[in-house]
Amino acid sequence: MMDDKSTSSTRPASWALVTGSTSGIGQQTAIRLAEDGYSVVVSGRDKARAEQTQALIEAAGGSAVGLVADLSDPSAVRGLIAEVNQLLQGEPLDVLVNNAGGGGFAPTEATTEQMFDAAFNTHVKAPYLLTGAFAPAMAERGHGVIVNIGSMSTTMATNGTSAFQASKAALDMLTKSWTAEYGPRGVRVNSVAPGFVITPANEAYRDGYGGFLASLPAGRGARPEEIAEVIRFLVSPQASYIQGATIVADGGKSAVIAL
Repeated sequence: MMDDKSTSSTRPASWALVTGSTSGIGQQTAIRLAEDGYSVVVSGRDKARAEQTQALIEAAGGSAVGLVADLSDPSAVRGLIAEVNQLLQGEPLDVLVNNAGGGGFAPTEATTEQMFDAAFNTHVKAPYLLTGAFAPAMAERGHGVIVNIGSMSTTMATNGTSAFQASKAALDMLTKSWTAEYGPRGVRVNSVAPGFVITPANEAYRDGYGGFLASLPAGRGARPEEIAEVIRFLVSPQASYIQGATIVADGGKSAVIAL
């Protein structure tokens, strides 16, 4: 959110695009940005869930548009960019949250090329194309916010998640690169690195993580809304001096050795 944001009804709407915002962290982020006055572009792979998130936002008095795109497909990313530009009709995109995830988990020898490509297309190529499409106009205006959703696993390895971890580590590096590229022109770029979040996508793994969650100082997994609040803060004027940072929200895992 830009520092000089006006509340005048004559001012064009402030727009935020949140990828992967039909459930979990992305959905909670979209809801909160709508509460903060943004018109939110909800993006996900499932039309019904996109419409459901849009309806939740509108029922609370916010403004949202649901668009469908599978960000593991670069052509779909380019289609999403075209749809957003058509939707905005020359109005600025103020906030981009690169949240969409994909690719799955498997040992290296069992990771198919399709799984590998899905991870890197979703976590690296899609954010790269979206940032390349929207960050230059942000920089030209002298304001804008990009938040990338990484993972605590970019700094510590786990078994059977190599493609996922490598792609998220690449996204962390893009946060730094884009800070060097766009930061001097008023665009703030940061990352959030969640730990284990109790989302629909993670529910299938929940039973197997009981010991891990018990070892955390927090003693539990995160709720999606807790991570969404970190993103909300990074978007807000209160984070105006934070650039190129990775905010770790992992319940203390990276700070404490479990003995």
